[in-house]
Amino acid sequence: MTVSLSARERILTAAHDLFYQQGIRATGVDRVIAAAGVTKVTLYRHFPSKQALVMAYLDYRHQLWMNWLDEALLRHGGPAVSPATCLTHAMQEWFTAPDFRGCAFINAVTELAHEWPEVAVCCRAHKQDMIQRLATLHASTSVPLWAQRAALVVDGAIVRAQSGEPLPALLQDVHALLGSTS
Repeated sequence: MTVSLSARERILTAAHDLFYQQGIRATGVDRVIAAAGVTKVTLYRHFPSKQALVMAYLDYRHQLWMNWLDEALLRHGGPAVSPATCLTHAMQEWFTAPDFRGCAFINAVTELAHEWPEVAVCCRAHKQDMIQRLATLHASTSVPLWAQRAALVVDGAIVRAQSGEPLPALLQDVHALLGSTS
């Protein structure tokens, strides 16, 4: 038995896919409407403006990505392996995914933070949640500092991976930097 998505869920899923793959500015609401198979009235009933849709997309992306991160960290050993190894393997998994297009939050801030300051606030909250998740990998008393450093390494690696840097060298750098921050 398949469960069909509500109109709101179809809109949000379509917006997520289009905004992440093509960019927020490059994606008009008409394209979201067509991809979701809804009318303009339906879209605006659920999301009164593109800005409201973008904020809902970022919230949705946050939930998806944090769930993925939790699962990826467990798949790659969690606390049973070194934090550097676990996180490097999780990043490799993400960077090699066919739909990888960098961090949706870094991309959104680059596109919109000047016009819509709430995008920057949302991005900072996402990054703080990521730091909290990374802190669970490290058992030492310097967890907050390690997690903050690891988040900086991850953000830098995301940008370098998105710009096409060869992954073997990049991941080796990530592992070395994460290991040196222990």
